Amino acid sequence: MSHLKSVLDAGHFAATLEISPPVGPNRDAIERQIDLLSGYGDAFNVTDNQSARVHTSSFATSVLVKQAGLDPVLQMTSRDRNRLAMQSDLLGATVFGIENVLALSGDAPNRGDHPHSRGVFEIDSINMVRMMRMMRDDGVFENGNAIPGVTPNYFIGAAANPFAPPHGFRPLRLAKKIAAGADFIQTQLIYNVDRFREYMKRVVDMGLHEKTAILAGIGPVHSVRAAEFIRDEIAGMDVPDYVIKRLKGLDEEKAAEEGVNLCVDIGREVSQIEGVRGIHIMGVACHGVLPEVVTRLGLYPRPALTDPGTAPTDA
Repeated sequence: MSHLKSVLDAGHFAATLEISPPVGPNRDAIERQIDLLSGYGDAFNVTDNQSARVHTSSFATSVLVKQAGLDPVLQMTSRDRNRLAMQSDLLGATVFGIENVLALSGDAPNRGDHPHSRGVFEIDSINMVRMMRMMRDDGVFENGNAIPGVTPNYFIGAAANPFAPPHGFRPLRLAKKIAAGADFIQTQLIYNVDRFREYMKRVVDMGLHEKTAILAGIGPVHSVRAAEFIRDEIAGMDVPDYVIKRLKGLDEEKAAEEGVNLCVDIGREVSQIEGVRGIHIMGVACHGVLPEVVTRLGLYPRPALTDPGTAPTDA
């Protein structure tokens, strides 16, 4: 069983961290991230050609994470795959015992390092979730044909962006992903806590938090320039002025420290919001500080489970 699922089923507040495959086929770089983050999370998201730029495959990196004894979350975008490729990779994940899969549409290719390439986008992330649920619950491919042999046992994840307009539609889109079969949700990076709090109030009013596990996305930002880039260049992001003010005028080292402080402050706030079942910590270009963030949030050490589904061992 998915370790992440076991942690959530046991009633623990979950922590997931991000592992970014390198641009080149650098196994040592992957193993350094694994060594650095081991023990600090319940599961580890492996990004899939993040920012529409070529990286070593999320599948291969997830296999290395699994072989290291950790619980990977295989990210999969519909930007890069049609139904055949998705289901093939999903079967491959089952071969290697990878159960957590996060369905994403993916950033548009024209924003990446191959702007002339064409996105596939044959199905969207909601229908990818539905397809995984069919494979797991019904034992069939998306075309209805039976899957021979072992039935996959996916713990199905999806993303949510509380900050993309129209804001009133965001809880409704979340409801669609849950109806399609999403077992857990990881949100976009949160810098506007007030907006996220409003979103979660609507989610709770709709009872959606009882149907899926919502993990709030946080992450350090290491400079004013980085914060401004996130605000101005990444679609669907909301970086309030107070974030810029906290970093402005600081030298490189002090700005990086303040970015971690800001991440911890946001993490503490969102952890107290009703309906939040865990934290997803992203570390674009700053993975080295993630253990500090986890520790300062009081989330280290992570709970040790005896058998899947048992009561918390630290109760």
